[in-house]
Amino acid sequence: MTTENNNHLRELIRILVRNLGILEKNDASCCSVTVGQCHAIVEIGRVGSISLTELSDLVGVDKSTMSRTINNLVEDDMVIRDIDDDNRRYVNIQLTDSGRMIFNNIEKTMNTYYQGIFDTIPEDKRDQVLESLQVLKDAVKNHQQGSWVQMVFETPPEP
Repeated sequence: MTTENNNHLRELIRILVRNLGILEKNDASCCSVTVGQCHAIVEIGRVGSISLTELSDLVGVDKSTMSRTINNLVEDDMVIRDIDDDNRRYVNIQLTDSGRMIFNNIEKTMNTYYQGIFDTIPEDKRDQVLESLQVLKDAVKNHQQGSWVQMVFETPPEP
């Protein structure tokens, strides 16, 4: 990839992230929960029951961060933790009825939001956009051996 293409990709992704409001996730809320809680609720709601380790891996945060998120959701009566009968060290996390209501609201809201975006894409380009986003998602995942944050903040400058 040429430097020009690299810069163009970077700029397009930067603008996309900004337009989707991803950078404001620390200040944002989503259906009366924080964005971090929203991600956890959605993933739990989609699988039904999950361990803390599996959830933190799925969302892409460390276990301590996810543990704090789950603790807050337990306090707010949105999730419950159940000790696995076969392995007492394994904790299953599930949504409560209140958590399921929030999950359903999030799904409905996000489906409406993204349907609006999808509807503005010319019909003959929709499959191409989906395929391209899949390729980009896979490339980002494959490249995440070291995060860009580590590269920016932990890599010593070259002499």
